[in-house]
Amino acid sequence: MILDRLRKDKENQSFQQAVASDKPIRSFLKALTWRVIGTLDTMLVSYFVVSDVKIASTIAGVDFLTKMILYFFHERLWSTIKWGR
Repeated sequence: MILDRLRKDKENQSFQQAVASDKPIRSFLKALTWRVIGTLDTMLVSYFVVSDVKIASTIAGVDFLTKMILYFFHERLWSTIKWGR
């Protein structure tokens, strides 16, 4: 019974891998939406620390770009890892 299950899992593995992996555009959109939320948070925290909207906006803008790029590559790297699927 267990061996039958293992064989069946092996046969379905390529299908499951195809379903589980994200396309780059999906990773990009996930990165973008997450960064919008994160940037709003960074802007609010920065404003409370520096009490200057211009400086808070600059900090949030730099944060938005760098973290979105880092998240995109982090997400793509994880899509290549089979562990936990």
